Amino acid sequence: MEKKRRGLFQRFLDGIEFLGNKLPHPITLFAILALLVVFVSAIVSATGVSVDHPGEDGGTVGVKNLLSGEGIQYIFESMVDNFIGFAPLGVVLATMLGIGIAERTGLISACLRGFVLSVPRSLVTLGLVFAGIMSSVASDAGYVVLPPLGAVIFAALGRHPLAGLAAAFAGVSAGFSANLFLSATDPMLGELTIDAAAVIDPAYAEGMNIAMNYYFIIASVFLLTIVGALVTEKIVEPRLGKYKGDNTEDLKGLEPIERKGLIWSGISLLIAAAAFSLLILPPDAVMRGEDGAIVQSPFMSSLVPIIAILFFIPGLVYGKVTKTIRNDKDVADQLSDTMASMGMFIVLAFTAGQFVAYFTESNMGIVLGVFGAEFLESINLSGIPLIIAFMLVAGFINLFIGSASAKWAMMAPVFVPIMMQLGYSPELTQMAYRVADSSTNIITPLMTYFAIIIAFAQKYDKKMGIGTMISVMFPYSIIFFVTWGLLLIVWMLFGINLGPGSPIHY
Repeated sequence: MEKKRRGLFQRFLDGIEFLGNKLPHPITLFAILALLVVFVSAIVSATGVSVDHPGEDGGTVGVKNLLSGEGIQYIFESMVDNFIGFAPLGVVLATMLGIGIAERTGLISACLRGFVLSVPRSLVTLGLVFAGIMSSVASDAGYVVLPPLGAVIFAALGRHPLAGLAAAFAGVSAGFSANLFLSATDPMLGELTIDAAAVIDPAYAEGMNIAMNYYFIIASVFLLTIVGALVTEKIVEPRLGKYKGDNTEDLKGLEPIERKGLIWSGISLLIAAAAFSLLILPPDAVMRGEDGAIVQSPFMSSLVPIIAILFFIPGLVYGKVTKTIRNDKDVADQLSDTMASMGMFIVLAFTAGQFVAYFTESNMGIVLGVFGAEFLESINLSGIPLIIAFMLVAGFINLFIGSASAKWAMMAPVFVPIMMQLGYSPELTQMAYRVADSSTNIITPLMTYFAIIIAFAQKYDKKMGIGTMISVMFPYSIIFFVTWGLLLIVWMLFGINLGPGSPIHY
C-alpha cells in the first residue's frame, strides 16, 4: 500500500522527517538561540537602531549589547533567576502534582475507559473523539489509553480497528487545545503569553489570566467532536474499507473495585468543588476581588493550585479505594515519579529561560515587534488574512518541532508584540497558535507519541508505516484546521471574549 502511494506527498513527508531529524533537540536549540541573541544584540546595537516604545510611557528604545561588560555581568548574574523565573516552570510542576496523582492511581484511565465503554453503539465514534479531546486534562495519558482502546472497540463492533484508532488519535492530539476544563496546557502557554505581553504593556499583562482562552476552548470541544466523528465515518473508515483481519477482541470493562473508586472519587470531587464554591460564589466571598469582581480576583490568580487540588483529592480517594495508595509513602512515591517524568521539561526550562530572558533584556522583542508591525502594515496584511497567515506559519513550524511549549517559548516573544502593535490581543494570538499547533500534531512524524501510535496500528496492519499513518490522519488535520480556524474567525467577527476578561482586540 505504501509503495503504491509514494509520490509527491510521500516525498514531502519524507522531507519533513529528514529535516526534522536534523534539527537539534529543543534543549540544545534553545541554548543555540540564547547564544544567537547575545551575538545578534551586539551587532544590532552597534548599528544604533532604535524605535519609539509602543507602551503608554513612550520613549526611545534601542537594542542592548549583551556582549558589553554590563551585558556579560547580566548573563552570569541572572542565569539562576532566569531558570527559576521561566514563566511556565512553577505553574506546570504545581499543576502536575495534582494531575500526576490522578493519572498514576489509574483514575484518569478508568474515567476514559468507563466513558467510552458506556456510550451507545450509535454514538461510539462521537464518544471516542470526545474522550480523546477531554483527555488533555491529563496531559499525555490519552495517547497511551485511548488509541488502542478505540481500535479494540471498533474491532469488537465489526468495524475497522484502524478507524477507531484514528478517531481516538485525532481527538487526543488534534484536539489537544480544546477542553471543558482548564488543563496543564493553559498555564504553560498562558504564562509565556503574559510575559511576552509585558514587553509592550506591563499594565495590560498584569490584568491577564491563564484562563484567557477558556470560553473558546469550551466551544471548540463540541465543534471538534462532531467534525472528528464525521471525518471518521464519512472519509477515513470508507477509505480503509472492510477489515480483513481477525475482529475478535476482548472488551474488558471496569472491575468492580474500579467502579467503586470512581464513585467515591466523584463524591470527593463534588465536595471539593462545593468547598471552593463557598470561597467564590457569595457576593462577599474571600476569593473575590474589589467590588465583588471575579475576573480580577484572588480566584483567577489561584487557578493553578485550585486545578491541582481538584485533581489531587479525587486521585487520592481513588487510590485509597482501589489500594493503589496504601499509605503516605505511596503518595510520596507517586508524586516523586510524576516529578521524575518532568525531568526533560525542567532541563528545557533552563535553556528556554535563558533565551526568553536574553531576548527581553536586549529589547529585541520590542524592536522586532515595532518593525514587524510596520512591515505587515506596509503590505496591508491585517485582520483575518493576518490571523490565517500566522496560523499557517505556526502549523508549518509544528511539522518540525513537536513540543508546544518549546515552540511558543520561541514564537511568543516575537509574535505577541507584533500582533499587539496591530491591535490584536495576546489572548487572540495565543489561541490562533493553539488552533494551528493542535490541528497539525497528527501529521508530523516528529510528534513525541507518533511512533507509539504506529506500533499500536501495526497490530492490525503489519505494513503500517509513517507515510501510511499520516495519510490516514491527513483528512482530520486539514478539516480540523479549516473548521476550527473558521470558528476563530467567526469569534473575531462577533468580538466575543476568548475567556474571562480576554478580548479579541488590544
